[in-house]
Amino acid sequence: MNESETREDDRDEADTPPRESLFEAPPMAEQERMVEAVLFASTEPVTVRDLEARMPHGSDPAEALVHLRKRYEGRGVQVVRVGDAWAIRTAPDLGFLMQKETVETRKLSRAAIETLAIIAYHQPVTRAEIEEIRGVSVSRGTVDQLLEMEWIRFGRRKMTPGRPVTFVVTQEFLDHFGLENARDLPGLKELRAAGLLESRPMPGAAPLGGEGDEGEEEASEGQSELFED
Repeated sequence: MNESETREDDRDEADTPPRESLFEAPPMAEQERMVEAVLFASTEPVTVRDLEARMPHGSDPAEALVHLRKRYEGRGVQVVRVGDAWAIRTAPDLGFLMQKETVETRKLSRAAIETLAIIAYHQPVTRAEIEEIRGVSVSRGTVDQLLEMEWIRFGRRKMTPGRPVTFVVTQEFLDHFGLENARDLPGLKELRAAGLLESRPMPGAAPLGGEGDEGEEEASEGQSELFED
C-alpha cells in the first residue's frame, strides 16, 4: 500500500459518522427524574453507586444529583448528602412542623410512691433516713425517676458525719397536686378516707388487730411517722 492510498483511507475514516451507541443514555432532565424517584421512595440514603446500578447504561447520576440538589434549593424538602449517600429530607428550618407532642402517662411503682411520700412528709430527708423508714433499701432507679419527673430535687447537705445530701419536693410536685406548700399535704385520716393509705403496718410496727384493738393503735402510730409532720 503506497502513501496516497493510506491518506485516502484516513480521509474515508474521518468522513464516516460515528455509530450510535446501542445504550444511549437518557437526557439529563430524565436522569434527574429517575434520581428523584429513587431518593423519594427509598427509606435509607442512596449512594451514587446504587443509583448507577439502577439507572440506564451511560447515565451520570452524580451530575444529575448536582442539578437536582440545585433545583430543590429553598424548597420545603432538600436533597442532602448523608455520608457517602444522598437522601431527600425536610428543610431544617421547617422541622418544627413535624414535631408532635404527646402526653405520656407513667405509673409510679410502689417503691417510688413510698419514697415520694417519705420525702414529702419528712423533707429534708436523706437516702439513709428513707431506707430506715421504709425498712428496705432505695434503688438508684427509683430516685432517678422522681428526679427526672422533677417532683423531687436535692436539698441541703445535713450537718452530720459524711454530710449526706437530702431530698425535698419541688414546686412542680406542689403544682401537680394543687398545694401551696408541703404543709397542705393531707394527714393520716384524710389519706385513709380517700383510700390512699393501706391498712398495713410500717416496718417495726405491730400487726393490725381488730377494730379498737391495741394492735391498730400501734400500727397507726407507725404509719403516722410516715404521713405526719
